[in-house]
Amino acid sequence: MSETAAGAAAITVALVDDQPLFRTGIQMLIRSQQDLAYCGSAGNGMEAVELAEAACPDIMLMDLRMPVVDGITATRRIMAAADEAGRERPKVIALTTFNRDQAVVEAVRAGASGYLLKSAEPEFLLSAIRTVYAGYSVVAPGSAHDLFAHLTRSADPAEPDTAAIAELTAREKDVFLLVAKGLSNADIAGSVFLSEATVKTHIRRIQDRLGLATRISMVAFAYEHRLLG
Repeated sequence: MSETAAGAAAITVALVDDQPLFRTGIQMLIRSQQDLAYCGSAGNGMEAVELAEAACPDIMLMDLRMPVVDGITATRRIMAAADEAGRERPKVIALTTFNRDQAVVEAVRAGASGYLLKSAEPEFLLSAIRTVYAGYSVVAPGSAHDLFAHLTRSADPAEPDTAAIAELTAREKDVFLLVAKGLSNADIAGSVFLSEATVKTHIRRIQDRLGLATRISMVAFAYEHRLLG
């Protein structure tokens, strides 16, 4: 991480997009914030992989549709490279032009912590960066549940795949489904009569067992396997 003028740690942000004017605008926005530090940009997914290794940003804003290598492939390669090198993964926020975009689901599966529309208001984008850095997921206005439900309805009908979570304990299944429904840790704790710390522990175990890196990937997994009815 970089440091602010006051000496506090700043959140380092990198941008990946093939439109120079968009990159310039976001760069100016990031640099206007005292708690954020702009650490570089890339114009395609191949450059993004190199940038992630060289700059080790905390947050990467990743356009999904780019030449040479797309944002989904780049996200997948960045996560794999970080794991192989034993360094912390950057948190990726996917950028898309369309709210109901199949590419968003693929980006979440690749490890993105959420997605935003490229037309999002500057204040929303800045808030999203800070939210994702704090360990939470973000979605464009209009729920992620609407997106995943729409894509599920457009697919062939199928029965719930309960075998997908068979290895979870009964309590872990309860917590998983509540996360997938969008409940906060505090709400989950109240529903299943556990402390928030215990809920966090269950979520980490669930993610490890199912190979899911983020909360939004848990939502996608639940819809993909039709576990929410």
